Amino acid sequence: MTSHASRVLVLNSGSSSVKYQLLDMTDGTRLALGLVERIGEETSRLSHTPLVSGGAKREHEGPIADHEAALKTVATELAADGLGLDSPELAAIGHRVVHGGLKFTVPTVIDDAVLAEIERLVPVAPLHNPANITGIRTAQALRPDLPQVAVFDTAFHTTMPEYAARYAIDVATADAHRIRRYGFHGTSHAYVSRQTAALLGKDPAETNVIVLHLGNGASASAVAGGRCMDTSMGLTPLEGLVMGTRSGDIDPAVTFHLKRVAGMSADEIDVLLNKKSGLLGLCGDNDMREIRRRIEEGDERAQLAFDIYIHRLKKYIGAYTAVLGHVDAVAFTAGVGENAAPVREAAIAGLEELGLAVDAGLNAVRSDAPRLISPEYSRVAVAVVPTDEELEIAQQTYALVNA
Repeated sequence: MTSHASRVLVLNSGSSSVKYQLLDMTDGTRLALGLVERIGEETSRLSHTPLVSGGAKREHEGPIADHEAALKTVATELAADGLGLDSPELAAIGHRVVHGGLKFTVPTVIDDAVLAEIERLVPVAPLHNPANITGIRTAQALRPDLPQVAVFDTAFHTTMPEYAARYAIDVATADAHRIRRYGFHGTSHAYVSRQTAALLGKDPAETNVIVLHLGNGASASAVAGGRCMDTSMGLTPLEGLVMGTRSGDIDPAVTFHLKRVAGMSADEIDVLLNKKSGLLGLCGDNDMREIRRRIEEGDERAQLAFDIYIHRLKKYIGAYTAVLGHVDAVAFTAGVGENAAPVREAAIAGLEELGLAVDAGLNAVRSDAPRLISPEYSRVAVAVVPTDEELEIAQQTYALVNA
C-alpha cells in the first residue's frame, strides 16, 4: 500500500442491491456515493452522486445481470469522476457483513478462511450473508491486490454477557445449532453510542447510553462504557421492537399454533413474521410518515399500529434502564429515530420517573447534526444522533489496514 493511499470504498451488498460510498480518510470526506438496485431484473437502476468538483447526480436504468456486473458499473462511474478502483490512492475496500457469529468480534482482513467462516454462518443469516459474500468475491476479482476488510453487524454485540446472550433452552441443542442472541445494527450502535458520549462531552468509557436505532428494521441496545450489555435483536433480526414489516417479540407458540390450526408451512410463517407483520401487518403501511398522516385524518388502525409500536419502545427503554442501572442518555437514530418527532415525543412521554423528558421546541427542530432534545433540568439526556454506518465501516477498515 502506498503511503498516500487514504481512500476507502465501502460496499454494502444486499440480495438485489449494492450501496456504496468512497471516502477519503484523511478527513472523512465523502468523494462519491450511490446505489445499484433491482440487480437481476430488467429494470435495474443505478444512481451515482460524485461529491467532488460539484458533479451532478447521474441515473441509469437498464438490465444489470448480477453483482459482478453491478460492481463493474460502479467502477465505471467512479472512473468517470477520476476516482477509479485502479487508483493508487485506494487503500482498501470495506464490506458490511451482517453475521459474524461469535468468531468475529473485530474488523477482519478477508482471506479464504474468513470467507469460509462467513459461508458457514449462512444458515443463521440466509438473506444477508450470501449477498455479502457475492460482493466480497466480486470486489476481490476486481482488485485482488487490495486489502478487503469485513466489518460485522454482530461484532459490537459480542461483549454481551452470557446471561444476556443465551436463550433458556437446552444448552446442548443451542450449542449444536449456534442458537443464541447475536444482535444486529452493531455498526450503528457503536457509532451512535460514541457520538452520544461526545455530544455530552464525556468519555465513552464512562457513559451509559440506550441507543434506539429506528428504521424499517429497528433495534435497541444497552451500552455501558462503550460495551454492549444487551440488545433487542436475537438469533435473527426478527426479535425485539415492532418494525416496518417484522413482528418483533412474539410468543414462540404462535408458530406452532399457525402450523397446527392454520396449516401454514415453516416458510409461510417465516414470510408472515418477517415480511407481512409489524406496522405493515397492523395497518397496511410501513412508512411512518404515511401512518402519521393517516392518524391526523382520524384513522383508528393507523393509531393502534402507532400505539403498539410506541408501547414496545417504552418497554425496552424501561428494561434497559434496569439493565444499566444508571443511564446518561437515550439516543434516537436511523430514518424514523432521526426524522419522526412524534415517535420520540411519544416514546419518552410518561417516563419522567426515569429522569426522562423531551422539550417540544427542541424536538421539533429538523437538523442533520447530533443534538439534545431534552430540557436542561432532565436527569437523563435525550438525544437525536444521525447514524453513519458507512463512515464507521470506513474508519474501522482504514484503522485496520494502517495498524
